[in-house]
Amino acid sequence: MQDLMTSKTDESARRMIEGADPYLLIATLASYGAEGTLLDEAMPHAMRGIADRTAADLPADLRARLTERALAHVARGNAQPLHPSDPGWRRIVDFAAGAPVPEEYVDMLMEEASLWPRRLYQSKIPTAAVKRTPEVAIVGAGLSGIGLGVYLKKAGIPFTIYEKNPRPGGTWYDNRYPGCGVDTASHIYSFSFALNPSWKRYFSKQGDLLDYIETCIDRFDLRPHIRFGATVSDTRYDEKDRRWRFAIDADGATTQHDADVLVSAVGQLNVPSVPRLKGLDTFKGEVVHTAEWRPEIDYAGKRVALIGSGASAVQLGPSIAPSVAKLTAFQRSPQWLSSRPLYHQPVREEDLWLFENVKSYMNWYRMTLFWQFGDRLYPTLMMEEGPDGLRASAQSDGVRELFTNYIRDKLADRPDLMEKVVPDYPPMAKRIPIDFGWFDMLKRDNVELVSDGIDRIESDAVVTADGRRHEVDLIVLATGFEATRMLQTVPVKGRDGMELQKVWSGDDPRAYLGIMVPGFPNFFIMYGPNTNLGHGGSLIFQIECQARYVASAISHLASTGADEIEVSKEACDAYNRELDQLLDRTVWNAPGVSNWFKNSRGRIATNSPWRLVDYWQKTRSFDPSVCNVD
Repeated sequence: MQDLMTSKTDESARRMIEGADPYLLIATLASYGAEGTLLDEAMPHAMRGIADRTAADLPADLRARLTERALAHVARGNAQPLHPSDPGWRRIVDFAAGAPVPEEYVDMLMEEASLWPRRLYQSKIPTAAVKRTPEVAIVGAGLSGIGLGVYLKKAGIPFTIYEKNPRPGGTWYDNRYPGCGVDTASHIYSFSFALNPSWKRYFSKQGDLLDYIETCIDRFDLRPHIRFGATVSDTRYDEKDRRWRFAIDADGATTQHDADVLVSAVGQLNVPSVPRLKGLDTFKGEVVHTAEWRPEIDYAGKRVALIGSGASAVQLGPSIAPSVAKLTAFQRSPQWLSSRPLYHQPVREEDLWLFENVKSYMNWYRMTLFWQFGDRLYPTLMMEEGPDGLRASAQSDGVRELFTNYIRDKLADRPDLMEKVVPDYPPMAKRIPIDFGWFDMLKRDNVELVSDGIDRIESDAVVTADGRRHEVDLIVLATGFEATRMLQTVPVKGRDGMELQKVWSGDDPRAYLGIMVPGFPNFFIMYGPNTNLGHGGSLIFQIECQARYVASAISHLASTGADEIEVSKEACDAYNRELDQLLDRTVWNAPGVSNWFKNSRGRIATNSPWRLVDYWQKTRSFDPSVCNVD
């Protein structure tokens, strides 16, 4: 009986391995020195590029030998990977990426895939080296706050995270509208120190992301460090004692607290943007913003107005359209949408097994995702010199053609819609969501796309500029966030009572590396000004870059015994001059383009113009030379 069970287990393992991506499997075995000559034999096929190579390209006998060696690798279980200094890694990286990878990317890719230990992932400071132990207060238990908490705990630095909501998650707690999910692949939208082999979908839904965050909290024992239902207010720096004073509103009472270091982890996407529509307050039905959606909202059988056509609209609209009497989508400007074949798919049984049972297979999968959807897309973001000045690049033109053909294919039988939905601005000039089913939704009999501007709202209708009344029962605002007005919910006062909101003129936030602001000692920002990604990668990559830098800076306080760290105005100004020069060359600043990245002055205040590898290098370690340390 035991032999029969073993036989069935072996048969199942063989079936799973035969369903693997053979190139990732070869890379996995090679990283343990176990692939023999398979990598050499498969190299010509692998270097066709990730998108163009297939398992069928490999000879059958090679695939058969690969299966046997992979089975032996799994059975062995205790194999040790090559040392990071082994020169063999270089060829494996190129093989997995399907192209020669520039040297400057290798360390970053290996760290991000957790194939190598992340350098400067702060180890606990030796007791003998600690001259003082700074206490840290973190505002917000979203991904930024949790990520920083892990780095600080690793460094042995005490901290408390204050979260206004009853649960962690930040924007993933607040946003729970139908269809809400991430449009970055799950296996890179996760911490490098907490890879998740059990994602249910290749692109996760909101509930699964919340579960992941809760799992990280428990895995790293952060729960004792978090105070839920605690709203931070009235933060001010006490120059005499060199400590931050702040108030906590919780359980109906206000209490006073202090800490050596204050960190904002509230991010950019925490205050809903409500459009100034004439008469909106006179509407007799319900008005709800996607970021304030409640499960009890009843849209079935109703006439629904969906205002906005960005990421949340693209997810919510197709989710509710089959249930409503009529959905009227009000589009201010058309939206480029990308297509990902796996977007709606659950993770294959084979991949779940491989991620769980073949050590490092998931790491190589993560690396190829990060390479494929990272800086390789950067050229489409940058404009190039043309006869009449800056223009979109040739790469951008190619992407425009690709996306236009996709829309044309989806709406081949609806030329009337084509005129409304094809944008006239370059791809990447606005955030590009994945098509959740938007174009299919637009063809439904109970859906109407309206591109005329909204003139006013009446008690039972939305009236457009052409005078037409669109009678509705429910208005859904899919209008995004006040992203450029950062930290407006947490008043921060630095030296001499200097107010951060006044320094930033309300919606023109600036910081060194998006992290530190002159005049605000011992104050750090996670997901701050000009740190949002607009060309690829994963926001969690940015979070880890910043968490590493902040932990390194606070560790510097601990090891030197200094009381204050404050970035110099000269360093901050120089950084922002360089940043602005690069921003001016991005398609975000193309003529006639409006987007939520811009503030009221037309400056890009949210997005980073750097390549991922540039920001990774800039934040790799804290540089005390740019700061006043006392």
